[in-house]
Amino acid sequence: MTRNYPDWLTAYCNYASFSEAPRRMHFWAGVSAIAGALRRKTWIDMGYFNWYPNFYIVFVAPPGIVSKSTTAGIAMKILKDVPGIKFGPDVVTWQALVGSFAESREDFPMADAKVPGMQIFMPMCALTLESSEFGNLLNPQDNEMVDLLVSLWDGKEGKFEKKTKSSGNDIIINPWINLIACTTPAWIAGNFPEYMIGGGFTSRCIFVFADEKDKYVAYPGRHVPKDFETQRAALTQDLEMISNTFCGPFGISEEAYKWGEVWYDAHYKNRPPGLDDDRFGGYIARKQTHIHKLAMVLSASRSDSQIIQPDDLALANAMVSDLEKDMPKVFDRIGRSETSVHAGSITSWLASQPEQTATYMELYKKFFHYFPNGREFGEIFGGLVSSGQIQQYGIGSDSRVTLIK
Repeated sequence: MTRNYPDWLTAYCNYASFSEAPRRMHFWAGVSAIAGALRRKTWIDMGYFNWYPNFYIVFVAPPGIVSKSTTAGIAMKILKDVPGIKFGPDVVTWQALVGSFAESREDFPMADAKVPGMQIFMPMCALTLESSEFGNLLNPQDNEMVDLLVSLWDGKEGKFEKKTKSSGNDIIINPWINLIACTTPAWIAGNFPEYMIGGGFTSRCIFVFADEKDKYVAYPGRHVPKDFETQRAALTQDLEMISNTFCGPFGISEEAYKWGEVWYDAHYKNRPPGLDDDRFGGYIARKQTHIHKLAMVLSASRSDSQIIQPDDLALANAMVSDLEKDMPKVFDRIGRSETSVHAGSITSWLASQPEQTATYMELYKKFFHYFPNGREFGEIFGGLVSSGQIQQYGIGSDSRVTLIK
């Protein structure tokens, strides 16, 4: 059966484009949907270990700016309509997670590599977790849960045993988690101690940051095309085909291997701008894994070949690298006062403007959502002026504000 769309992710991003969120948020929500459909049935064989197509995607934005949970929900609603896909609990506790894993157990058939023409059945317990509040899924102080998530992202195989009050000693075979959640910079600052940044868990996450709308859409329903529901049905049908088609290891073409070798050498010789902080060392070390996980999804999005091509790796690298310029914003509140964070955001934004200048009203509109009232903004603005970091020319909303070099 032929798919409805030549590239599922492109079609999905077009389908979701009538909301206010940036397109890259829709892209990563779509990535989570394909990953959830692939589950633990496919992988890249690295000899000593496997890379599986699961992601820990976290949308990070101030409250009420880009409709984070709505954006994630568009993709997850499609994934939930695919038969056989299991979702975990909204609020993660050990007891709830163990129960969901037990319910998700399935044995999928695949070719026996040792005996031609024979099939073997591989067990797995695959879950997708979705939450509008990251804090419902994870308590960063719960070391046992954090260690489990780290192990599952790495593709650890075998049996996991966990004692729970209700059922005693539970055994989970080949567990796998795909996660998409939403949070704010303030929550990260309040819940992640600085020593965790760049460590085991955060370096395995894809943080997608946004602090402004892609566009203003008062009534999205007025803009969606007439065949909107038909598009959704076609996307669901294609995602079900992806879910049923892929099984066993992904191949990597010879050209893709060559691309990856050149990239790997350049990656460690030329660290990305802005990520020279030691906190990002863990991410730098795992970027290759992020890229190959994404390359599997990109390949599955457009083809049933189950072979990664150079274009898959190149696009995966571009999409992962696109997030790096905002990565410091995700963590810049940690260990700093609110006033310091906001002042730094104002000067950074001015530095990015043509001739490093803007009107007072442009500045206020950019940052008003961080402040419950204008008085706090005025105090921070006044502090920047008095400290000589910015200069105000004139008075009122049309006055010109310039960064002092």
